[in-house]
Amino acid sequence: MIIHQLSVFLENKSGRLTEVLEALGEENIRITALSVADTAEFGLLRMIVSEPEKARELLKKRNFTVNRSEVISVMAPSEAGHYARVLRILSDLEISVEYTYAFSTGDKSIIILRCSDNEKAIQALKSHEMELLRASDLYKI
Repeated sequence: MIIHQLSVFLENKSGRLTEVLEALGEENIRITALSVADTAEFGLLRMIVSEPEKARELLKKRNFTVNRSEVISVMAPSEAGHYARVLRILSDLEISVEYTYAFSTGDKSIIILRCSDNEKAIQALKSHEMELLRASDLYKI
């Protein structure tokens, strides 16, 4: 249930995101999810990709700072109340959500979560019959 996500640190200058995406495109690496957060000095690109280790090595060779982290993913109906339910399950057990992002596939949403304790979060969500996704499930979307 653990999914490997790449985090790429980008200088806040025109074209850096394009360079990352072109590099991955040249190797036919699929991007399932992508999120960018920024500050005045840099951006943080988070991605779920079809071949995380290959993508990581490729980007490192092109002098990008890349980290791999572990996240989990839940599929839920595309309504705020369902997203809130996922978060309530975790907060009731004092599992912190370090960050989250989501994308819609129509009537369903894929929620990506980085928790203070991913294993405990997985068990909690399973016990509430939430639909957890494997990395291989995400790569097919």
